[in-house]
Amino acid sequence: MAAMTRRDLVAQGKERIAWVRAHMPVVGALEERLRPERPFSGLRIAMSIHLEAKTARLALALKALGGDLAVTSSNPLSAKDDVAQALAEEMPVYARGEATEEDYHRFLRQVLAIHPHLVLDDGGDLSLLLHEEERHLGDAVIGVCEETTTGVVRLRKLAKEGRLRFPAVAVNDAQMKQLFDNRYGTGQSVWDAVMRATNLLLAGKTVLVVGYGWCGKGIALRARGLGAEVVVAEVDPVRAAEAVMDGFSVAPLREAIAHADFVITATGCRDVVTWDDLQDAKDGLFLANAGHFDVEIDVRALRERAEGRRVREHVEEFRLPNGKRVYLLARGRLVNLVAGDGHPVEIMDLSFALQLLSLRWLVQRGEGLVPQVYPVPAEVDEEVARLFLTSRGARIDELTPAQREYLGQ
Repeated sequence: MAAMTRRDLVAQGKERIAWVRAHMPVVGALEERLRPERPFSGLRIAMSIHLEAKTARLALALKALGGDLAVTSSNPLSAKDDVAQALAEEMPVYARGEATEEDYHRFLRQVLAIHPHLVLDDGGDLSLLLHEEERHLGDAVIGVCEETTTGVVRLRKLAKEGRLRFPAVAVNDAQMKQLFDNRYGTGQSVWDAVMRATNLLLAGKTVLVVGYGWCGKGIALRARGLGAEVVVAEVDPVRAAEAVMDGFSVAPLREAIAHADFVITATGCRDVVTWDDLQDAKDGLFLANAGHFDVEIDVRALRERAEGRRVREHVEEFRLPNGKRVYLLARGRLVNLVAGDGHPVEIMDLSFALQLLSLRWLVQRGEGLVPQVYPVPAEVDEEVARLFLTSRGARIDELTPAQREYLGQ
């Protein structure tokens, strides 16, 4: 098949953006309502987030509301070239699929070169640069909104050390983010990507989910729904207890990996599945990562100590010295973005509505805020929930004045 021309890529990217636009009613409603206000007029916004059609829709909404954007992807392998080319006709875009690590870090710096007022981050790489190598590019920053658990952890670490330079909103921790994006979005998109990459049946297989936070809950729930036996590995006793109460088996990773057909990591930590763990793995084990960075599975050890070869797009086979085979999906990076299309459109509609309103809140309040990590305001969470219900044609009751008085409201 002939390589696609730039014109072909742009046309395909625009088709994808048009498709998600038609299925993101909450962002659409906010854009329409806030257009007369233009809350981001005259403000430069640096955006680093997995660059695909849904994120392009958010970027276009921010531009329509007055923002001057520069955009890159938050992962070297997650940018979709057709979407990046289409979006580049509207604003500066520094991203491409299959980027090298060097490309990726250069793109981050190019985005920050606009001296942003606002930062929309996914994983915390932009924020970290503004606190270390590129401090001089952050002098105008009003605040940052962070999309992921990993990024929020990094920001809180900066705050704990007294090094956080500007206010940060933990968008990841909003109720309308964790309850929907992390659980239903990750749960569906991870298995969509795994099944696309392998074309194998999940029913009757044993799945080891490592980490039972909101993402792990969604992955386990959907695996069970597809007919798999699910085992959870955890270090947090409360989360492990919750997994037991949800009807899943709980076991140490080293013990459970011997019987697992699939291992999915979702911890936000490093060195979760080590080279030593893999010596006890079942022959033919599939490894996939649903955490932000490629440090949860010891990919480096696999490449250095095992004989590897590509067997399918997004699937590498590694033969261990003991003769066992393990299959690594998406090079150990975010499997749902590299081997799939990421979260369902309607899920990202909610997350990106939170991002839009949180950025607006920073514009309104940022100058008076001290540098710390802030929760998404309750009124923002509630507004997104109400817009979502309206988009689904659902209605709810309201408290009477007497009920409010009784509850102390």
